[in-house]
Amino acid sequence: MNTPTNGKEHDSQYNHFGKLASEQTTVREATDAPSSRTLRAKERYFVTKSSASIEYPYWYTRTWEALEGEIPIIRRAEAMKSAFSHITPVVYPGELIAMSKANYLRGSFPMPWLSEAYFMAAEGEMYQEALQAGKVSADTVTTMGQGGGNVTKSMGKVLSIAGKFGLRSEEMPMLVKIAKKWHNKSVDDVGHKYEQMVPGYDTKEEIMRSVICMFDSGYTLPQGREVMNYYYPLQYGIDGIIDMCKEGIEETAGYPDMDRLYFYKAIMLMLEGIQTWIRNYAEEYKEIATYCTEEQEKEEYLDLAERLLWLSSKPPRSFFDAVQLTWIFHIAVLNEDAISGLSPGRLGQVLYPYWKSDMDKGIISRELSLEWLENMRMKFTQIDCFASMGVVGGVLSGNTFNNLCVGGLDKEGNSAANELEALILKAGMTCDTPQPTLSLLFDEKSPEDFLLKGVECTKVGTGYPAWINNQVAMEFLMTNYVEEGMTIEEARAWAIGGCLETSACSWMPLEYEDMTHYIPGGSAPATSVGVHFISLPKILETVLSRGIDKRTGQRVYEDHHFILDSYESVWKAFKKYFRETVKVLTLTNNIQHDAWRKITPSLVNSMLKPDCLTKGKDIGQQGSRYNRTFNVEICGGVNLANALASLKKNVFEDKNFSLKELREALDANFGYKTAQETGSYSLIDQQKSENFLTYLKIHKLCMDAPKYGNDDPMVDGIFKEWQEWFADMCSDYTSLYDKALYPCQISVSTHAPMGAVTLATPDGRLAGTTFVDGSVSAYPGTDNNGPYALFNSATCYNHALSQNSQLNMKIHPSVVQGREGAKKFLEMIKAYLRQGAFHAQFNVVDSRMLKDAQENPDEYRGLMVRVAGFTQYWVELGKQIQDEVIARTEYQEIG
Repeated sequence: MNTPTNGKEHDSQYNHFGKLASEQTTVREATDAPSSRTLRAKERYFVTKSSASIEYPYWYTRTWEALEGEIPIIRRAEAMKSAFSHITPVVYPGELIAMSKANYLRGSFPMPWLSEAYFMAAEGEMYQEALQAGKVSADTVTTMGQGGGNVTKSMGKVLSIAGKFGLRSEEMPMLVKIAKKWHNKSVDDVGHKYEQMVPGYDTKEEIMRSVICMFDSGYTLPQGREVMNYYYPLQYGIDGIIDMCKEGIEETAGYPDMDRLYFYKAIMLMLEGIQTWIRNYAEEYKEIATYCTEEQEKEEYLDLAERLLWLSSKPPRSFFDAVQLTWIFHIAVLNEDAISGLSPGRLGQVLYPYWKSDMDKGIISRELSLEWLENMRMKFTQIDCFASMGVVGGVLSGNTFNNLCVGGLDKEGNSAANELEALILKAGMTCDTPQPTLSLLFDEKSPEDFLLKGVECTKVGTGYPAWINNQVAMEFLMTNYVEEGMTIEEARAWAIGGCLETSACSWMPLEYEDMTHYIPGGSAPATSVGVHFISLPKILETVLSRGIDKRTGQRVYEDHHFILDSYESVWKAFKKYFRETVKVLTLTNNIQHDAWRKITPSLVNSMLKPDCLTKGKDIGQQGSRYNRTFNVEICGGVNLANALASLKKNVFEDKNFSLKELREALDANFGYKTAQETGSYSLIDQQKSENFLTYLKIHKLCMDAPKYGNDDPMVDGIFKEWQEWFADMCSDYTSLYDKALYPCQISVSTHAPMGAVTLATPDGRLAGTTFVDGSVSAYPGTDNNGPYALFNSATCYNHALSQNSQLNMKIHPSVVQGREGAKKFLEMIKAYLRQGAFHAQFNVVDSRMLKDAQENPDEYRGLMVRVAGFTQYWVELGKQIQDEVIARTEYQEIG
């Protein structure tokens, strides 16, 4: 089956707009090669599998057990100190930046203190109980990429864990033993115990079983989707921060508010563990240097050892020192929680004072700087996040969303773009890896040559930088954080946290070489820890079935008692179910996060975030400067608008068929086999069933109904009404910090598993196929009037109402080739952002290449594509997402 085309030119294998550029597959433009050192690191990465280590959880748990009865935050700190101190240092040849998250190149580890159930052996009683819970439903409908570094199947003495990680079989008994020690003590178990007291909890369980909600955030990913702040280590060094804690202890010991005393002591203990971790690596480098036969290699190892010993106590002296120290604390935060989306923020502006000084002194060159930036990209790409399969595959697609932003404005309101950021963009081309992903903060003050560098990076097919409207983000921050003291000057410091979350940041006064440099850094905790991913099409399905999940036959909601004899009654019933969903999930989420902050309070991240050290409070006690960070995330908004438009036109206005007839057609999947039966997850290449002709007319009418993305006032009006109602209703619900929620609109990879559990929808989408990606992208093959019509649809509402919006577009490489192609591409991007759009990102790729890569993955190990706020290797994506990316409309004209 091919998507109806309404007269546009159409290829049987994929959707495209405009005249077919060539009968042959067009390759992307070539880029400069990385350094030989980087190339060796890349080759090593490509043959490495994601691996789980039990080293950190073993020492953490052992120490935790030994300190029964200790003050909780001190107990947590001692456990972290022990775990950091026992990470085995591993050295990889040729690396310029030392240290790794775990003792494997692509290493991570389970954190049973967050959730232990899915680490149990399959025959274990507790594991079987866990399988009955609604929270694991997303795991069963998620597909993982079968290639690359994913260990999707057990083999030999290696066991597959969470559908991605390999674990040595002899370590499994110890992992199970550790996990059992956290039974009824983990954040998951304690939160679950108390969330059952929430009125309507049974509805919450059914919501999770039906995958109307993707996952609980309190124990799965309690931190992340935020911006790092490197200021305190850069300004004071570790010893300097310890001295600050000693002063805090002297001021608070024996006085009221004794929690501040315990906080300062906990930070000291944690930092002592990090110091040991760093020094262990230094000793390892010195030891290895004694065996080196090549003088250059020996000198590099000794330089690294000296640098690490210095940074274990003191602030950086150079650009190389600063890069190393920021990396140390980045992975240190990652090691305190299961985290995705820990963004380095505007790192090029943070490091610029060191880089500029060393450049002026002639200590470094642009070529050497580029090699370091390439090595930094490899280090970030090696980061893995251990979580359940539903989260790792169904949400993250194996990605960790370390978003590095360039551009924007400085403290005084001038362009913040600098020469180092231009090199960061270049490194993104020469070392084209998924991490860190890049975002360009577009402002009218951004220099044209800098913007063209961004376009050059985008058009070679990296998928980055994403293009972000600086002013829209600032408007969102001023609206939502003004009560906590946000100013225009402070709003200029903002950056993207995670794949696309607008995050509050601050300017910090870095004193370096007798000058004060105001550097930006995060000053809020996780900006995406509220209600995680509500499936709008699935809720509409339950509206039409009066509260029943048609896939399972289970009742999710009580009957809404609307007659459904008009469009308005359907809309009212939808809003009723949506409100019920948000209410119960907000209450249970608050309990989970309260359990998290009590059992596993953040220490590393709290120490870094202003103003935790000043207040003597961790981020769970609102120590951060800004704390309104809980949101409501949704998926499938465009499908909802298209479905409602079809209902309105076909059922209630033109009366082409009755609601009963539509329900029958939806139940029959419009006469097609389901995606689960065919193994195809987009509308392309679907197979007819025996009753195809029975529902052909209804399906055609549903497909021909007005579709978002064509500048159609009817469907765009529905979309606008939804957006404005959604933004307004979120403020009716509050976080555990008693602060109103706000809307968030990103799909990440959830549009695949959520689509997998949703029956056919009134817009013509078939059962089991993916939803629309992003939040303002068009459904594949339905945007028939060109990019500017899509832009008009996307900007039919005020994007500053929400934490983000997300537009994905696929463009044929021939359209943007050469200097003139780059200029035309930039003008299109500017035109969209100037309409008030928040975000746009692009896959510059020939769809035929993607089809070939799907059939011959071994020939495309390094091929990357943009999914939804992140770039990932094609071979590490699940087939659901691969099919969806292939099906996206390919623009072969943008003029």
